Amino acid sequence: MQPTPVISIVSPVYRAESIVDKLVEEIQSVMEPLGVHYEIVLVDDRSPDNSWVKMKELAQKHEELKCIRLSRNYGQHPAIMAGLTKAKGEWVVVMDCDLQDNPKEIKRLYEKALEGFEVVLARRVQRQDRFFKKLSSKIFSKVYSYFSGVKYDNEVANFGIYHKKVIQSVLQITDVIKFFPLFVKEVGYNSTAIEVEHGERYAGETTYSLKTLISLAFNTIISFSNKPLKLFVKFGLLVSALAFLVGAFYLYQGLTGQIIVSGYTSLIVSIWFLSGVIITTIGITGIYIGKIFDQTKQRPVFIIDEEA
Repeated sequence: MQPTPVISIVSPVYRAESIVDKLVEEIQSVMEPLGVHYEIVLVDDRSPDNSWVKMKELAQKHEELKCIRLSRNYGQHPAIMAGLTKAKGEWVVVMDCDLQDNPKEIKRLYEKALEGFEVVLARRVQRQDRFFKKLSSKIFSKVYSYFSGVKYDNEVANFGIYHKKVIQSVLQITDVIKFFPLFVKEVGYNSTAIEVEHGERYAGETTYSLKTLISLAFNTIISFSNKPLKLFVKFGLLVSALAFLVGAFYLYQGLTGQIIVSGYTSLIVSIWFLSGVIITTIGITGIYIGKIFDQTKQRPVFIIDEEA
């Protein structure tokens, strides 16, 4: 019987058949000198390449490696959650598989955690992402911070070390939309951040397209904040106040005989404008109702197909 690991390293895998060998090797080279029992949990998010084949081969060679394959592609954050359900360590490191999250920083994260912190986040001071990725991340952090009222640091992502009670609290969150960094912020606990080295992607290209990023940002904001609804309420009140003032102005002109011919343009513009406001408001409300519907169905966020 294997002893309970002190540290579990969880990493979602997608299109990484040329990376997983190096990933496991780099993690091993860092963990073995630490002198603590550890495990590596890799989660194949139903990658279309040969990632799963490579993972199974590695699992046969290394007893500390645990591999999971999901039944379909669920996305990065559900894959992380799947890995967390299998992590047994007192401490859990979450990192991406592309080696931009440098495994050598695990030692520093762990040492900082031992100072009395339950969450130690990795802040990337010099991000090696492309301009578009850095720009989209910055825009998302600003937009999310505005809508949620909670400051979101775009230099911090999944990479960090978390005590098992933090992970247990995160797993208790039943939101159908999963976004690990925000879940960590939501549960609280004693946390800090350290600056870490951010590496170049070891191989391949990022799988986050513009469409995927926009969808993730939209779903996350809708799931974590009701401020869009509040903004439309305020906007509706503003339009009503302006309409009252304009109506009073035209009533005055009508009573004083200043209006001879009613304006066609102002009527059409008003109809189209107010119709657009109403339709948009109904649409936003419908989206929230749709999210409630998805939540009430209580479908599993991920299904594990195989383990190795």
